[in-house]
Amino acid sequence: MVSHEVVVKLIATTKTRTGLRVKAQLDRRKYPPKIKVSEEDLRSVNLKRHEFHGDWNYTVSPSKE
Repeated sequence: MVSHEVVVKLIATTKTRTGLRVKAQLDRRKYPPKIKVSEEDLRSVNLKRHEFHGDWNYTVSPSKE
């Protein structure tokens, strides 16, 4: 890929056969490096792992809280 902008534009042009469109925007804010996520916080994320390569493919849903 040439740049982050090119990647975002490619993502933003995604459309499914049924008409679902994707919106994408490049976030240029600065974030502090090496932030650690606690095991407790990670466990609170509502992940449903897919049968095929669940370590790579999963659905994130709103929290159950």
